[in-house]
Amino acid sequence: MIAFSSRLSVSEDVMVRQVGDESVLLDLKSTKYLGLDDVSTRIWQLVTGGNSIEAAYDDLVEEYDVDPEQLRKDLDEFVGELLDLGLVRLDQP
Repeated sequence: MIAFSSRLSVSEDVMVRQVGDESVLLDLKSTKYLGLDDVSTRIWQLVTGGNSIEAAYDDLVEEYDVDPEQLRKDLDEFVGELLDLGLVRLDQP
């Protein structure tokens, strides 16, 4: 499990394009990409623009009608996928 006290930064070779409520993330170096729907785009914005993954989690619990435990699990998996694809860097607190 990823420490939610950590902060994520967008990797330097990643291009982000938003189209409407959706986004496409492209690693220009590896050519790996990920398409995000509206909810995933919101999660991306919070985890890469906030103080920590925990802060993003807190915002998401407030914004969406979701089971907090399920959200924590889903957020951990999403962040893990972003890290595996090299789209973000994990900055320890």
